[in-house]
Amino acid sequence: MNERPETLRSGYRGYIGSRPVLGSRIPQHVQNLVIRDYAARSGLTFKLSATEYAMPHCYMMLEQVLAELPGLDGMIAYTLFMLPERRGRRQEIYRRILDTGACLHTAVEGLVLASEADIGRLEDIWSVQQALTHMAPVRF
Repeated sequence: MNERPETLRSGYRGYIGSRPVLGSRIPQHVQNLVIRDYAARSGLTFKLSATEYAMPHCYMMLEQVLAELPGLDGMIAYTLFMLPERRGRRQEIYRRILDTGACLHTAVEGLVLASEADIGRLEDIWSVQQALTHMAPVRF
């Protein structure tokens, strides 16, 4: 037989950032507290977080976590909105996560990407956020 030994997976890598998300700066220690609490409430084994660099549109640490996924159960991002703004790039990330048999959790939103069916829901939330961002403020 030509069977491969099953890869042992070991927990969920956190993913936090050092640049603003939706116009707000969230201290890294607060992001880690939120992820740690989410993992504990969800019964997930939390591994230390990778911290994204501050440069705009830089996703080097995200790429590192994606490369680690074959040995992880998945990743826990502080928020969905840390992912790239370009839809095609997000789709590529979703595909890479699912292709490795891992999943993505987003701690703030409490969302999980574990199957193809979850992609539409994540993208619907992105669309609503983008619409809200481009709306003029309502004045009373």
